[in-house]
Amino acid sequence: MGIHQPRLRRQARMTDTTVTSLRRPGLTLGVLAGALALDVSGLGVLNAALPSIGARFHLADTTLQWVMTAYAVTFAGFLLVGGRLADVLGRRRVFEVGVALFAGAALVGALAPDSMVLLGARGVQGIGAALSGPAALALLTEVFPAGPARNRALSVYAAVGAASFSGGVLLGGVLTQFFGWRSVLWFSVLLGCAVLAATHAGLPGSAGHSGRLDLPGAISGTLGLTLFVVGVSSHGATAWSVLCTAGVFLVLFAVREYRTADPVLPLSLFRITSVRAASLAAALQYTGSVGMLFFAPLYLQGMLHYSPFESGLALVPMSASVFFTANFATGRLLARFAPRTLMVVGLVLIGAGAALWLSTPHDGSYVQYVLPGLVLSGIGQGLNFPSMTSAALTGVQAQQHAVAGAVNVVAQQIGASAGVAVMVLIAATSKDQLAGYHLAYLAAAVACVLGAAVIAMRRRA
Repeated sequence: MGIHQPRLRRQARMTDTTVTSLRRPGLTLGVLAGALALDVSGLGVLNAALPSIGARFHLADTTLQWVMTAYAVTFAGFLLVGGRLADVLGRRRVFEVGVALFAGAALVGALAPDSMVLLGARGVQGIGAALSGPAALALLTEVFPAGPARNRALSVYAAVGAASFSGGVLLGGVLTQFFGWRSVLWFSVLLGCAVLAATHAGLPGSAGHSGRLDLPGAISGTLGLTLFVVGVSSHGATAWSVLCTAGVFLVLFAVREYRTADPVLPLSLFRITSVRAASLAAALQYTGSVGMLFFAPLYLQGMLHYSPFESGLALVPMSASVFFTANFATGRLLARFAPRTLMVVGLVLIGAGAALWLSTPHDGSYVQYVLPGLVLSGIGQGLNFPSMTSAALTGVQAQQHAVAGAVNVVAQQIGASAGVAVMVLIAATSKDQLAGYHLAYLAAAVACVLGAAVIAMRRRA
């Protein structure tokens, strides 16, 4: 009997913490949503600051883009490892390490004396986000029971996540204009510290599950995903060689995961219909939404002659549409409709939003030609994001929730990197710049609608 007493005491402490957390659901959700806002806004918050950073460190455009890419590369590359570590070592523990690493790296970046230190700090921020992100999603499903409470929590969580990218672009523009580019990173430090300060009171302690981290699988998977994102972010012969190398590592990863007893990524997850549908929906949402956000400043600043701050402000309706749809509508709709139905409708609306931009002229009115597409796409994202997040965990064992969440975020990153890279290549096929933009919008619209059709035709899990 005495042998089991430490385990019983540990379980009792975990239960007490969980009960305390459930008594403060707002604090729990605030902590998890705050961490998600850190992770997602990290992709866009420095966007408006890039010219200032380039001028400060005398960087060419080809080097400057790595201020953004360094974060995306490590974020995508370490996601599966982050999900597996959360499942094995304990979700709150890995969550805390991830947020602390993110905030610490932001501090280093804010004080960076040269570009190499800044790029290194951005890479470490991506690793921190890859650790905290999957753990946060698993903690949310652990704290909020299935049903209306979880649907509501997922809606708020997704509203914050889906609005954070474009919101980060706007915030970065405001901070850079009034306080300089380093203030953007100082804001990340402050937000990270606030999340950490509330973690112990807001989140339940959680022990890890039995198993271990498969080191060969972790190395091959991380290298494969990292090189894949680097490849789609590069150009010319270098891109193809990097992509081929990524393919080799990903094949090795798949073989290893098939054979090992403790895989980083259980391939059985992809036998679950809802997981496959959610992954497709995630990739297509980020192709359409990030693609629109990529081309929007080029059109608004280059053709409508908006300032960087004005172009950031012009994107607020998309963020507002995402937030209000996810927060006030999708939770209720999930109680009446299957996630698959809302994913289908959401993707169609995202595609329709991109299609509305096919009529944008060289000197058109923002209200007439730009705003309707932003709002429609935002509503679609607000429907799709909570639904795909819910579907990504449907039918998945509780001890695999973190890695299943990581799979969905990897799909998002593939859409944001590979999908947008394809849109850029399509736009470059036209000699007329605006016509090229229109081709890219058309490609995104067609991809979203076809993806919705595929999801609609799949049988239920």
